[in-house]
Amino acid sequence: MRILVAPDSYKGSLSSKEVIEAMTEGIRRVVDAEIIKVPIADGGEGTVDALISLSGGKIVETEVIGPLGNTVKSFFGILDGGTAVIEIAASSGLNLVPDDMRNPLVTTTYGVGQLIKKALDEGCRRFIVGLGGSATNDGGAGMVQALGAKLLDEDGKDIPYGGGNLSRLKEIDIDGLDKRIYESSFMVASDVTNPLCGKNGASYIYGPQKGATPEIVNILDKNLYHYAKIVEKTIGKDFKNVPGAGAAGGLGFSLIAFFNAKVRSGIEIVMDAANMEEKIKSCDIVITGEGNTDFQTAFGKAPAGIAKIVQRYGKKVIILSGGLGSGYKELYKIGVTAMFSIVDRPMTIDEAVHDAKRLISDRMEDIIRLFV
Repeated sequence: MRILVAPDSYKGSLSSKEVIEAMTEGIRRVVDAEIIKVPIADGGEGTVDALISLSGGKIVETEVIGPLGNTVKSFFGILDGGTAVIEIAASSGLNLVPDDMRNPLVTTTYGVGQLIKKALDEGCRRFIVGLGGSATNDGGAGMVQALGAKLLDEDGKDIPYGGGNLSRLKEIDIDGLDKRIYESSFMVASDVTNPLCGKNGASYIYGPQKGATPEIVNILDKNLYHYAKIVEKTIGKDFKNVPGAGAAGGLGFSLIAFFNAKVRSGIEIVMDAANMEEKIKSCDIVITGEGNTDFQTAFGKAPAGIAKIVQRYGKKVIILSGGLGSGYKELYKIGVTAMFSIVDRPMTIDEAVHDAKRLISDRMEDIIRLFV
């Protein structure tokens, strides 16, 4: 038996590598199978680790301005060949903001710009930027400020951080924008196709999970629209309705507008690096999973991307996740064989997170017994 084990991370609990080891332990209790291990990610947390594991490279650790304006420890990856991989969750992520301090009026993407600048200093001129897990809604304004652009108010002073201050923007001066950007290529790893503004835009769709009340959502949306108009005046083009502009609180918009970034599905980027199709073709069973599987998984998250390839070859694909949420059965329509949660009794999320390794191994053992 040949088994491909290719889970995403269980966010807030285990990295994809740790999930793989727990799954492998469960499989080994039952059968001495050949196990192919592939850590994957979809552009969010774990993307740097996954691509370095697949392609080789190194982690560069540094410090940046975090989403709340304080200094935080961060990192990015440099793949063999010189491509920088940045996951914005490492500098502007929701995981860096305590629950009681979540407020996209004040959070900034300044740290993302600092990571890009550091990678430029390291000689990188190709970039993959994963846009999952942001705490921000500033349209990427902080990022371009960190790279030398001036976002000025009516008094000619730099506007403060945060989506709540975009209404004060009068002019953008890009003369100081780091010229090395124009020598570089940017690929945005994101499955979000939302425009920047409107009812399907960054603020309305994703603002609430970042701490925005309905009143704040309205403010943020108006501010992003204002920001887009000033950007259009500055560069002569309108990018606010480009699919993906609304990703990461509008960070996608600034990457597209100022850096000429191309948007591609995060899971596709990772699966190409892993040569996933060839691995799937040669396997009997494929095991994947994530922290929580629900209706959103079908819209381009890692397990769905794998399932769509598996379906073409008539193989069995099992999803083992921390939890199964609303609408998870939609995944049966794209070729998933069966789905399971790791929990074995009623328990709190904290209990499941703390005991995740054992729970994964035990459930994996149960699942493999069905095939042996």
